[in-house]
Amino acid sequence: MNQNKAPWYFLLLLILAGESVFILPFVLSRVFRPTVLEVFGLDNVQLGLCFSVYGIVALISYLFGGPLADKFPPRKLIAVALWMTALGGLVYATFPNYNTLKILYGYWGFTTIFLFWAPMIKATRVWGGNTSQGKAFGFLDGGRGLVGALFGAMGVLIFSFFITYEVSKANALEIRAAFEQVILVSSGIVAFVGLLVWFFMKMDRQLEKEIVLDKITVSQLKEVSRLPSVWLLMIIILCAYVGYKITDVFSLYAQDVMLYDQVESAQVGTFLLFIRPVIGVLIGILADRTQTTFWLFVSFVVSFFGALLFATGIISSSATVLFFISILIVAAGVYAARSLYFAVMKEGKIPLILTGTAVGLISLVGYTPDIFAGPAMGYLLDSSPGLQGHQHVFWMLAVFSFIGSVAAWGYFQLYKKKKNSES
Repeated sequence: MNQNKAPWYFLLLLILAGESVFILPFVLSRVFRPTVLEVFGLDNVQLGLCFSVYGIVALISYLFGGPLADKFPPRKLIAVALWMTALGGLVYATFPNYNTLKILYGYWGFTTIFLFWAPMIKATRVWGGNTSQGKAFGFLDGGRGLVGALFGAMGVLIFSFFITYEVSKANALEIRAAFEQVILVSSGIVAFVGLLVWFFMKMDRQLEKEIVLDKITVSQLKEVSRLPSVWLLMIIILCAYVGYKITDVFSLYAQDVMLYDQVESAQVGTFLLFIRPVIGVLIGILADRTQTTFWLFVSFVVSFFGALLFATGIISSSATVLFFISILIVAAGVYAARSLYFAVMKEGKIPLILTGTAVGLISLVGYTPDIFAGPAMGYLLDSSPGLQGHQHVFWMLAVFSFIGSVAAWGYFQLYKKKKNSES
């Protein structure tokens, strides 16, 4: 397979689409978490349960959407997913009640996963070819981070523009009206990205034929399920994704512990998003030049030690520099793991043509944090308000980072030996 068959702008469109589709369900609530809780009248547990509904629908969607990605060209599935997600944004902008919000998150679980997730991973693997898997997935996740950061910065700018007084003096109606504009602009951009993908994300016809199956058979499913790499990746992604979900609380930490206002706490969330592209690009280049599986292990170790800095409670409102250094350490570990966990599929002997099916099976376990992480964090935060609740959340991160490092070390040892025995 020649990696040059898919042009450079193909990856750019994947990056743009890959984050745009998650702006409405996730990025806005990550950057504006205190605002979302206020305008929708939610507590942390209720918001966590919305994410759980998303996760339950997503779980089913991973399983059935994976084989779909092996049967149809990625471009069409990705474009439709973006348009359907944007439609959900129009409902979100009406500030529906709690029950309707849960239904909306279930709808987004379908649009962003069943139609989108496996096609994106498969298309990225195609672009990476035989020699640039680390770079492809590192650039994908780093680029998605940059897009998310730009969306976050744009959102903060729009939000600030529509607040005519100081944020601390703004009333509930004004905050709600400002956030409505953020949602509507975001929805419009997501729909526009869908148009770009539909018209421009085209690959060589011969290559498209090579990566699409006429039908998925039971024997192919069995072939994928027998691979040790598939089972290890389930654990690795589950642990890495818990870490990624926990980064959602940094803006809330800024408000609860560092005593920042709503705009300042949103700026902390946006700062976090700007770290992600740097980590993704650097770790992707480094991994291709050395051993991708080893750097996956290192990323969990970094995440573990970063989590301990927060879990021990040494970061208070007077420790601003330490706060940002600790964010940087946690983010480096979490985002590096996220950039690399699909980049090791080739080393794990997973066939390219069955990538969608493998991704569906792996994601069935790997992304279960969509169901349990939100309520777990919400419970820990609400049952012990303030610093103590946040400490409990970061102990949770430390535990999952440790488990992930063990699984990543096993993956590294298993496929390092295979590689050595083949050479």
